[in-house]
Amino acid sequence: MTHGGDTIFGKIIRREIPAQIVYETENVLAFRDISPVAPTHILLIPKKPISALSEASAADKELLGELMLEAAEIARREGLDKDGYRVVTNIGANAGQTVFHLHLHIIGGRPFQWPPG
Repeated sequence: MTHGGDTIFGKIIRREIPAQIVYETENVLAFRDISPVAPTHILLIPKKPISALSEASAADKELLGELMLEAAEIARREGLDKDGYRVVTNIGANAGQTVFHLHLHIIGGRPFQWPPG
């Protein structure tokens, strides 16, 4: 498994900078967002450096499925499954993506509005 990407997330994967890690497998890493938008705000990233969902390929299908299943597991562990939670990925600058390494935001612990943003 690669541990890369030249982003802040790559540095977190390689333990070059600290993060409050809450979950890890061979392929994914989850940590608390340093600027949370809700009482619970966790970022879940693949260890493989994919810049955004739009850059994933058919070869990433299993990894993408793993990300979704692990997001649900993390939400259960955090107790978010009782009242609901949101899983979001931003793709591109106009959508608010600031780190170009695929990541899922797992957010919960408060009511949300629709549409977002």
